[in-house]
Amino acid sequence: MVKPIVAIIGRPNVGKSTLFNRIVGKRIAIVEDKPGITRDRIYADAEWLKYNFTVIDTGGIETGKKDTIIEQTKAQAEIAIETADVILFMVDARDGVVAADEEIADRLRKTFKPVILVVNKVDTKEVMDNIYSFYGLGLGEPIAISASQGLNIGDLLDETVKHFGNIKEDYVEDEDAIKIALIGRPNVGKSSILNSILGEERVIVSDIPGTTRDAVDTVFELDGERFAFIDTAGIRKKSRVNESIEYYSVLRALKAIERSDVVLMILDAVEGVTEQDKKIVGYAHEAGRAIILVVNKWDLVKKDHRTMDNYRKVIRIEMPFIQYAPILFVSAKTRQRINRIIDLVKFAADQYSMRIQTGNLNRFLDDITAMVEPPSDRGRKLKIYYITQPKTKPPTFLLFVNDPQLMHFSYKRYIENQLRASFGLEATPIKILVRKR
Repeated sequence: MVKPIVAIIGRPNVGKSTLFNRIVGKRIAIVEDKPGITRDRIYADAEWLKYNFTVIDTGGIETGKKDTIIEQTKAQAEIAIETADVILFMVDARDGVVAADEEIADRLRKTFKPVILVVNKVDTKEVMDNIYSFYGLGLGEPIAISASQGLNIGDLLDETVKHFGNIKEDYVEDEDAIKIALIGRPNVGKSSILNSILGEERVIVSDIPGTTRDAVDTVFELDGERFAFIDTAGIRKKSRVNESIEYYSVLRALKAIERSDVVLMILDAVEGVTEQDKKIVGYAHEAGRAIILVVNKWDLVKKDHRTMDNYRKVIRIEMPFIQYAPILFVSAKTRQRINRIIDLVKFAADQYSMRIQTGNLNRFLDDITAMVEPPSDRGRKLKIYYITQPKTKPPTFLLFVNDPQLMHFSYKRYIENQLRASFGLEATPIKILVRKR
């Protein structure tokens, strides 16, 4: 099942960012007692009662005002509403029901999605008496909380996860196909690359209806192997939301990445690596997906014999967390190197699914610990007894040791580098877990 998305919606200064931080357990969103401080969405993964889900914090929806930043913030919140599986509509108990709350409630009633009315700042008996007025919003029984004090957050999350079982995925998974997500900022050429790939002589199997955003999974077959491009209609067609809002690209990528095996991160060769590129590909890395960096519009770059190497160095410096990702320079317009994409996808999928026999892993462990001894701390030396691989997609390795606290991050990185050198494992992240024997 794809990870559900929960969006926190409401007007400015009702405590959305404080609730977001409570749910995800980290101080990620900027919290300041000033309207409009959260101007773009922030997302993070959370867990409750063994449910994993993604939480989106949005800028406040201001009604009746005309301002560029306010309009963009409102548009971003609208995107979050469209994408969310469950919506937490947050209001302020101290203010009571205001006109902006009623306007937002009208908008939410039309979504036909689960909406939980969250009345925040209920920290005194006097304020508690105000919550009855919120029944008038027509969104059911309100849940009273205090995000700043952590009151009733558990009750709110209990109610939230109840709706996860009713989320219906509108697509049909093709278990035999390698699932590929094309991600990147607007106008980097995602649709052009997809059309170039599919424009060659291939057997198109089917168009499988995708998510509620009218997306389509394009499944095709090549040399007896099946491939599925995820959310391709959402990439090809104009969205109902203005695509000039660059933050939309992050949110649109979330579900596609969750369903994928291999991610094609499309970069613009002319514009280079941007902060938004790092955000988008960072989610794919954190989700543990195989990644290929595809630099499009290479035909527009003035080149000499050093251009490609220099460009590759810049990408490695700007994105040091995905050193494992291969880089391919293409042009969708001239079809330069487009035919190499599917070969690279097959290679990345094989690496992503690689399983190494336990005997080979432990011979490898003996060799690398003989070359570089495990670290010591205050006279206590790390001892690694055994290594095994419990999972693939991505390859995950479990080390049994005498004391996990003695495993320094630099030695774990040494083990990862040696795993890649000995067994390949390119294009895929590696997870290394450490457990006391």
